[in-house]
Amino acid sequence: MPTYDYLCQACAHKFEEFQSMTAKPLRKCPACGKLKLKRLIGTGAGIIFKGSGFYETDYRSQSYKNAAKADKDSSSSSTAASASSASSSTNATPATATPPAKDPKPSSSSAGKTEGKKKPSAA
Repeated sequence: MPTYDYLCQACAHKFEEFQSMTAKPLRKCPACGKLKLKRLIGTGAGIIFKGSGFYETDYRSQSYKNAAKADKDSSSSSTAASASSASSSTNATPATATPPAKDPKPSSSSAGKTEGKKKPSAA
């Protein structure tokens, strides 16, 4: 529920009233009793966050910032070290040898030979 400011136009009495948004504006001044009360339009109150942890960068002490930086540096260096050890271990594994591909055409030196068959002799 908002707090509204009121001003009496007859006696210049100014006060605040805590009312529901659906409540009708007051008309009678509590100081002079005349029906010259006017609700003032204000800028409203700013939002105030109380507590900690609303944003990561808000209201952090210097010791917290130093600890966070040290933690970030140590985690990034351990991540880099594990990544370099993983890459060196993949380089250390021997490559699997693939057999040479078979030539679909016989070479010219073996073209004239018949392997495993005997030529009939001309007797």
